[in-house]
Amino acid sequence: MNTESVVEFLGNVSLLQRLPSSSLKRIAQVVVFKRYVTDRGDYVVRENQDVDGVYFLLEGQAQVLISAGEEFLLKRFDFFGHGIFGDVYPADVVARSELTCLLLMSDHLALLETKYVWDSDKELESPCLVEHILYLEPLDLNVFRGFTPPNAPTYGKVYGGQLVGQALAAASKTVETMKIVHNFHSYFLRVGDIDIPIIFEVNRLRDGNNFSTRRVDARQKGKTIFTLFASFQRKQQGFIHQESTMPHTPAPETLLPREEILERLVTDPLLPRDYRDEVATEINVPFPIDIRFCEPKDSTKQTKSSPRLKYWFRAKGKLSDDDQALHRCVVAYASDLIFASISLNPHRREGMSVAALSLDHSMWFHRSIRADDWLLFVMVSPTVFDSRGFATGKMFNRKGELVASLTQEALVKEAVNIKPSFGAKL
Repeated sequence: MNTESVVEFLGNVSLLQRLPSSSLKRIAQVVVFKRYVTDRGDYVVRENQDVDGVYFLLEGQAQVLISAGEEFLLKRFDFFGHGIFGDVYPADVVARSELTCLLLMSDHLALLETKYVWDSDKELESPCLVEHILYLEPLDLNVFRGFTPPNAPTYGKVYGGQLVGQALAAASKTVETMKIVHNFHSYFLRVGDIDIPIIFEVNRLRDGNNFSTRRVDARQKGKTIFTLFASFQRKQQGFIHQESTMPHTPAPETLLPREEILERLVTDPLLPRDYRDEVATEINVPFPIDIRFCEPKDSTKQTKSSPRLKYWFRAKGKLSDDDQALHRCVVAYASDLIFASISLNPHRREGMSVAALSLDHSMWFHRSIRADDWLLFVMVSPTVFDSRGFATGKMFNRKGELVASLTQEALVKEAVNIKPSFGAKL
């Protein structure tokens, strides 16, 4: 049995589904195969004796015999052993068929404890802010609680990308690790309140051999504020082609960070005072994504411009793991910023206040992706009509590979003193 097959098996063990794929790979390299036979009535562990590790049932069945007279069967993907009920096991476990177990010895039990911010609240030396934002507290088998940290960007309400990223993280935590999200479709229903937790409830719509489907409802105060549908696929070999070509752009290292551009706008005496004050509030909002605009930022929110935009982006800091689930959640988190507002560019004028509220957001992942390496986001708004702006986007890595495609529809209109409040968006 090769390492990949062992990892796939471990990904179906409920105890291990909270771990990133890199942890499963490390576990797969150190587990020991143990075989037992029925005719001898082999004991796997004996009651009140020390257990030398955690057992995962790979093939066959075992029977648990409790001194009180109770008994039950264990089958494939079940587990028992050290640390499950303490160092001393409270029951006999006997082979009831040809039985094969994978044993994770006590010396390696630390591998069961995840140290990744997005899976636990343990501190890292240099954690990425975006990982802290994506952290979810498990409440039940399919229920998680998310938070809006004090240093997270909010803009007066829960940032839409936070809902997308956290909901996708919740869905990912209920799918076996060998299946990775390849697309999601989401709907923004109500404005989120930054001062109270968000409850994410996952509905397991389907689990097949190669695909799984999840629906996630995000709730506050008993009302659904956001819904996401996501599809996950096991890696498969197939055809490959790419028609999309990455546009020629300056290297991200040669471009100014978004924060520096905003500071220049704040100190520009030719811009209206109220506009500079508005930009100053954006500088004070820490955004965990490094953004570098490809074209000179000559236009402002009060001047007309093309409904197009290109910028490089990546997570600030190095993410704690190579797990694709984490990287795709981070990219999904970053994808909502600015996307909806490009539909307004041709309609801006001095003194006009405009609003863009996301209605839905969809994304397709085509290739493996790294959120802490530079990605080029190319977006365009083909049309606006009936107060709805439509935008499409493509993401490329530095090799020019198309790694993701996106669409978004938003409510775009002239606004008069819009003050976000908890309730329906429309």
